[in-house]
Amino acid sequence: MDSNSQNEINESSQVHDFVHKSLSNRSISSSKNSGGHSLREVNFAELASKPVRHGSRGADSEGFSSSYKEMNDDDARIIHINDPVKSNEKFEFAGNSIRTGKYSILTFLPRNLFEQFHRVAYIYFLVIAILNQLPQLAVFGRGASIMPLAFVLVITAIKDLYEDYRRHRSDKIENNRLAWVLINDEFQHIRWKYIRVGEIIKVSANETLPCDMVLLSTSDSTGVAYVQTTNLDGESNLKTRYAKQETQVSHPESKMISGLIKCDKPNRNIYGFQANMVVDGKRISLGPSNIILRGCELKNTDWALGVAVYAGRETKAMLNNSGAPSKRSRLETLMNREIFFLSVFLVLLCVVVSVCHGLWLRRHKGDLDLMPFYRKSDYSGGKVEDYNYYGMGREILFVFLMSVIVFQIMIPISLYISMELVRVGQAFFMIRDDQMYDETTNSRFQCRALNINEDLGQIKYVFSDKTGTLTENKMEFQCASIGGVDYSNGKECVEDGHIGYPVQGGEQVLRPKMKVKVDQELLDLSKRKNLEEGRNVRDFFIALAACNTIVPLTVETQDPAVRLIDYQGESPDEQALVYAAAAYGFTLIERTSGHIVIDIQGERQRFDVLGLHEFDSDRKRMSVILGCPDKTIKLFVKGADTSMFHVIDKSINSNTIKATESHLQSYSSIGLRTLVVASKELSPILFEQWQSSYESASTALMGRAALLRKVATNIERHLSILGASAIEDKLQQGVPQAVKSLRKAGIKVWVLTGDKQETAVSIGYSSKLLTSKMTQIVINNNSKESCRKSLQDALLMCKKLGTDSLAAEINQLALIIDGTSLVYILDTDLEEQLFEFASRCNVVLCCRVAPLQKAGIVALIKNRTDDMTLAIGDGANDVSMIQMADVGIGISGQEGRQAVMASDFAMGQFRFLVPLLLVHGHWNYQRMSYMILYNFYRNAVFVLVLFWYVLFTSFTLTTAITDWSSVLYSIVYTGFPTVIVGILDKNLSRDSLLKYPQLYGAGQRQENYNKRLFWLTMLDTIWQSVAAFFVPLLSYWGSSVDGSSLGDLWTIAVVIMVNMHLAMDIIRWSWITHAAIWGSVISTFVSVMIIDLVPLLPGYWSFFNIAKTELFWMCVLGVVIGALLPRFVIKVVVQYCRPNDIQIAREMEKYGNSRRDSQLEMNQIFDPPSR
Repeated sequence: MDSNSQNEINESSQVHDFVHKSLSNRSISSSKNSGGHSLREVNFAELASKPVRHGSRGADSEGFSSSYKEMNDDDARIIHINDPVKSNEKFEFAGNSIRTGKYSILTFLPRNLFEQFHRVAYIYFLVIAILNQLPQLAVFGRGASIMPLAFVLVITAIKDLYEDYRRHRSDKIENNRLAWVLINDEFQHIRWKYIRVGEIIKVSANETLPCDMVLLSTSDSTGVAYVQTTNLDGESNLKTRYAKQETQVSHPESKMISGLIKCDKPNRNIYGFQANMVVDGKRISLGPSNIILRGCELKNTDWALGVAVYAGRETKAMLNNSGAPSKRSRLETLMNREIFFLSVFLVLLCVVVSVCHGLWLRRHKGDLDLMPFYRKSDYSGGKVEDYNYYGMGREILFVFLMSVIVFQIMIPISLYISMELVRVGQAFFMIRDDQMYDETTNSRFQCRALNINEDLGQIKYVFSDKTGTLTENKMEFQCASIGGVDYSNGKECVEDGHIGYPVQGGEQVLRPKMKVKVDQELLDLSKRKNLEEGRNVRDFFIALAACNTIVPLTVETQDPAVRLIDYQGESPDEQALVYAAAAYGFTLIERTSGHIVIDIQGERQRFDVLGLHEFDSDRKRMSVILGCPDKTIKLFVKGADTSMFHVIDKSINSNTIKATESHLQSYSSIGLRTLVVASKELSPILFEQWQSSYESASTALMGRAALLRKVATNIERHLSILGASAIEDKLQQGVPQAVKSLRKAGIKVWVLTGDKQETAVSIGYSSKLLTSKMTQIVINNNSKESCRKSLQDALLMCKKLGTDSLAAEINQLALIIDGTSLVYILDTDLEEQLFEFASRCNVVLCCRVAPLQKAGIVALIKNRTDDMTLAIGDGANDVSMIQMADVGIGISGQEGRQAVMASDFAMGQFRFLVPLLLVHGHWNYQRMSYMILYNFYRNAVFVLVLFWYVLFTSFTLTTAITDWSSVLYSIVYTGFPTVIVGILDKNLSRDSLLKYPQLYGAGQRQENYNKRLFWLTMLDTIWQSVAAFFVPLLSYWGSSVDGSSLGDLWTIAVVIMVNMHLAMDIIRWSWITHAAIWGSVISTFVSVMIIDLVPLLPGYWSFFNIAKTELFWMCVLGVVIGALLPRFVIKVVVQYCRPNDIQIAREMEKYGNSRRDSQLEMNQIFDPPSR
């Protein structure tokens, strides 16, 4: 036993005298507070009335050296309580009016146009439209040239205007809500937007908080208030907030509160707040537990009083009011490459036309004086002048620019609008999919980022959290190890949470809401107060009931004599432990800021809460200091075993410690979550030292969290072990089947968890992620060199096992690595070796990893391969991983909505990944890929028809096709069918895609969109344009038909041809598809007729002259057959001789037989090495 422990035992007899010392012996002056702090002697009566002490939450990275620096007035916000005029005299604080709308009446047009023209394509079309306004370059009508761009801009502007109108309407409702504000010594109703910093506000039960307020007083005499933060972070459990006793009043109207608050400047950290408050000359520290935030609701509290410290846009809710990070789809990135190729092709066509035009001018140089089109010389006056001719150089330049104008639709501006519409349609069907509806939470699939729908069909890596993602995050207490004895295996348990001691609440009986399995032997032992084992058991369950932030609430039942106790808290683990304590007769009845009441097997006992250090990610434990009924002061600590065994005194009860470690190992091996519980009794001197240090740390305005962490670490030493708890977090429904399907689809599933290795491995087996046939490589090292050696040995093993696809499938590898090893690997030269080995593994389990390490693992793959990554999680610790991955998915689970708010998509269960990726992802990728290629083909074929015509008109850029037909081609004639097909077409049914997950590999291999397909499409486009142009030209060669009539023929033929091309590729026909295809053809006829009925437009009555001849209809039929027949023949031959998996599966769907089952099996997906 060390000297510290001996001193504690020797001085324990002084505790009784210590706690009864007079309050008059305490004195702290404001001058002492500013510099140092005197030792303080306190009694329980006074401590019980004081609010609970919160520390070690929201840890920051500031060093200790800066913690004692006082923040000057320039670095802090100064608020005068109940004096808004003085608080705002410098006009530095924002008003409480909020504005989420982006535009105003004056700024809408310029700002919206500015934002839209961030797309380079829009600038391109704007330049084209401007060039067409110049007389020398006017090819189209000036109005017609602006129409496509204007249409796109107007449609987008209307959408943005409607969205912004909804935001303004919501802002107006919010700003005009009413609140009670203290004005001239009485509370008056004023609108939220008029609230100012420094004003005192009264909020009643179930009301929403209008701004961020420091809590001054509540209806509870101890100053406790309960708030629900659903609107802020999505968590539905109640949080406890506390008013300082120095400002606690029972009748706020009768007693005026005044003082000064110095706090940190507005920031986005909703879990952090540091401030000092001076009231009646006394300085008081304030922390996160003393502030209530805008958007939260007051619950189970009649009223609360607070002073506004942040208002309007400076509140934490508004500072966090940002959407998910913008991501760009892989397909759109590849599309930009093809648009570059099309741009080069466009420039090439323009160069050909301009060069040929220059050669033509040179050849006919002598004929230009009187040539009708040019009329180089003007003889109308007395002096011969140049007329309508600018010289060969400028003529060539003008022809080049005119060519750009004529061929402009080679870059399809309508494609951008089509893609947006298709994505909206795809999102609608994903949201309405009943197979992704979660009945337990009554939530549907959420599509939060519309621009990456197609990426869902190309995923190669899935990075998943464990707790709450693979598991339910609904904790159930299973067993415990107390005093080195395992109360679990093979012992009689009864599932009856109210066995033992029902709690009497007046005339009613109180019972826990949740039932827990009870070990009868442990229950009997807990009743034996006089035995040492019995005292250990009682201390263990007192620790479970007290060492938490759980709030007990009573709920009515159908039986008026029975009420249920509902434990509300931020952590499902804490809830499970408190319910377990209640099942054994240690029922938490009441919690206030200064004390808790526990019914211990029929006897109510009050414990004064003298201090509380909440859980933080550095310490990985929490502790509470209790003043016990027997006048002793005890410290109870619970936390992760990795952190607890470092602070437990191993010289005491060494056998118990060894037995507990063995039990923890066995619990973890079956997938249970474990916590270690310990305690120690504090001497008066040790408690006084802690209190002095705590007061000093809690009043520091800078670096407070780091100081409080240090105080907690100093007191949490030399602990005596009580035992360990084991909680089961069951797998979600369908997880093993989902993992199996994803792996069959060629998707690698990696699990990144903060849990210990044994628990993660157990879940890996139960979820079918790990199998007995896999070779497991475990890397648990504490130095960089040992990590290097482990990685080298692992790579050597890979080489021995083989690197080809078949060997990788037979010799499956699983990597299990912990967070400590990753500390020495990530961001070092070992990263490359880790990547090389991990990419060869079928499964990777990362245990004990921090949130940033999760993001680092995702970046390891994302930055070194072209494979698509997906991250899925449910908690705030998964946000970094979700934002790092190409696709981020949030689970609407038990840990709030931070992951959902940061995600691209959100859903209720992990198993929904299967229909999302294998069905919707496959469809979305296939549809979008085809639509992009089709848009390139559709516009290029029209441009090439114009190009061939230019070659036969002396390269003069005159067009037979009317201006309006050129404008309407991409919008009315051919635009609607491609959108409908992009939303509705399905190359395979849902059943086939789920039955054969291997079919998902088409997206991973980019079979539907690649360079080869693009250039084949362009070659097909050239042939079809030749057929579309020359069949009518040769048919009417030598006839008297005019150019406008031929232009109408070309227009009709091309529109029918491209729609028939689309019809050939449609797989699932519906009445909507028929209406879109044939409706577009009919609308083209109608439009051409209307255009030719306008006398002011060129080509008046042309269509009616040519359409009445049989040759016209024979040409249309000849164009369609001649253009599409080669494509049809090649398509039939390829699908018959070299069918891919998709075509085989379609044949099986159609004929309902397994004639080609064997071929389908030959194309299974393997996991080849990435490098």
